[in-house]
Amino acid sequence: MTSLTHLDAAGNARMVDVGGKAATARVAVATGRIRMSSAALAAIRAGDAPKGDVLAAARIAGIMAAKKTAELIPLCHPLALDAVTLDFAFEPDGVRATATASLTGRTGVEMEALTAASVALLTIYDMAKALDKAMVIDGVRLLAKRGGKSGNWTAPEMPTGA
Repeated sequence: MTSLTHLDAAGNARMVDVGGKAATARVAVATGRIRMSSAALAAIRAGDAPKGDVLAAARIAGIMAAKKTAELIPLCHPLALDAVTLDFAFEPDGVRATATASLTGRTGVEMEALTAASVALLTIYDMAKALDKAMVIDGVRLLAKRGGKSGNWTAPEMPTGA
């Protein structure tokens, strides 16, 4: 069994000590999507949702969430992020959010990218729920990470429709 870095020798939860690690450039990219009715999608695309510009609100919410990741996820280090971006793409049945987080530091930014993508999708749901309460958020995952001791990693391809 591999040792879990967030557990001490007695099995107690702990924050990993990154003090001795070198600061390196690190980047993480995460994605997810929200599926919805054609009417909700059309309203978001046209900017006609009842609560206003859905994607602008989702972008701001995702960026703000990335900055608060350590307050949301136990044992995450508070990080001084260099940048967080959120991009949106319309798909035939919904919207895909892709978040990129970066910094020069001693620990990775995977959780920040995943948090940004997740909260952006939740914000889309909140902004459009008057149009479609049956929206489904799915496929939230890490696409890639660069930097750090473990090096670069890219997610394997997902089957079509995932």
